[in-house]
Amino acid sequence: MNLKSVGAVVAGVLFIVVGSILVDIVLHAAGVFPPMGQPMGHRLAALALAYRIVFSVGGGWLTAKLAPGRPMKHAVILGCVGVVLGLAGVVATWNKDLGPRWYAISLVVLAIPQCWLGAKIYELQSGRR
Repeated sequence: MNLKSVGAVVAGVLFIVVGSILVDIVLHAAGVFPPMGQPMGHRLAALALAYRIVFSVGGGWLTAKLAPGRPMKHAVILGCVGVVLGLAGVVATWNKDLGPRWYAISLVVLAIPQCWLGAKIYELQSGRR
């Protein structure tokens, strides 16, 4: 992998992480989410998952767009990074009462398909296949 390839994947990671955290902060500040460290219920976890899906698809699209070649491969690598980060999150939070366990597991399971979808959208928009 060359520097442009690494940059494309890093850009996708940053888009997903920064975007998700900014929305988290806004929702905590607005009182939609409970204070940090307090458990979230199933509905709020579903809300968080919904916007994380949007950011992850967008991250896959961005990575594909910035990739110097083989956009789908780069987006799938981004998804693999998401799996690793998601698994770290599952391990770190498993015995903590922060919300439903399905939420953290969903982040792992959906990481690759979301990034794949973002790259697929990019390919369809750009006429690449």
